[in-house]
Amino acid sequence: MRLAALLLLLASPALASSAEDTTAVGALRAEAKVAAKLAASAPGKEFLKATGSLPHVSPRVVWVDSSRTHAWTEAEAKALADTTRARLIRREVDEFFYYNTRYGSPLAYLRPIEILAAHGLKKFDGVRLMDFGYGTAGHLRLMASLGADVVGVEVDPSLRALYSQPGDQGKVGKGQLKLVDGQWPATDEVRAAAGGGFDVILSKNTLKRGYIHPERPANPRMLVHLGVDDSTYVARLHDALKPGGYALIYNLSPAPSKPDQPYQPWSDGRCPFERGLLERAGFEVLAYDLDDGPAARALGHALGWDAGPRSMDLQNDLFAHATLLRRPL
Repeated sequence: MRLAALLLLLASPALASSAEDTTAVGALRAEAKVAAKLAASAPGKEFLKATGSLPHVSPRVVWVDSSRTHAWTEAEAKALADTTRARLIRREVDEFFYYNTRYGSPLAYLRPIEILAAHGLKKFDGVRLMDFGYGTAGHLRLMASLGADVVGVEVDPSLRALYSQPGDQGKVGKGQLKLVDGQWPATDEVRAAAGGGFDVILSKNTLKRGYIHPERPANPRMLVHLGVDDSTYVARLHDALKPGGYALIYNLSPAPSKPDQPYQPWSDGRCPFERGLLERAGFEVLAYDLDDGPAARALGHALGWDAGPRSMDLQNDLFAHATLLRRPL
């Protein structure tokens, strides 16, 4: 009877559901286990394994205006006049939004990491890294926990308000995490806050040709405005790297917009800067618009992008381009 009772208890749905971690952190750890078979490098494996150290996050409140051009923390919103606060939108965000925001799993950064590892990145410990247009701090936190000195730069004001509580920045594991709000490298203030001397500068899904040089007219709010011309941006990118440092532009995109359909700027994931411009700035171009589609689709499948009600047609609607630059020694 005792054995039968124990077997019945172990098989009960209540116990099974209590053993399953349905939180955002639990989902990332489960994703990491599935994606582990696609990690060939030591940094890639460490990155996925680091999900085990991610902390759970309590719900928090962010206030935004209707145009999404300004955002406030709960404390900042309380200090506003009642008439001003009444016009704002109150959003309670949970752990899923904290780690994924609107851009999906931070584990999609496995592919850029694997590309960097194939060209010399051996570990995160001691690496100084900047992410231009980071979008979500999940992957930055993973890198910092492994010993990297990480700087994220972003113009989305809601992310400044989201990542504003103690523990969101500062010391993370063996490393450091700093988030900078504003337009890099257009303003002296933001450039100074971000600093320089980076071993790696990474940008994923931000520096797209469609966002910066759209081939057809597009809503300006859908574009990325660098605040400087291409030559200045590329020169600043070069100067922010240490000699021997790498810059990686990595973009995931849907199928290119067809001529008879509305233009989607995000569908053109090619490098926005001409190869000749990159070389004149002093870069060694190790890869230019490298097709990383097959590996990206394999990772998308591992992360479940082709499952569920919002599933993607990975084969026909997921493409990846990578441009890898090196500042010579």
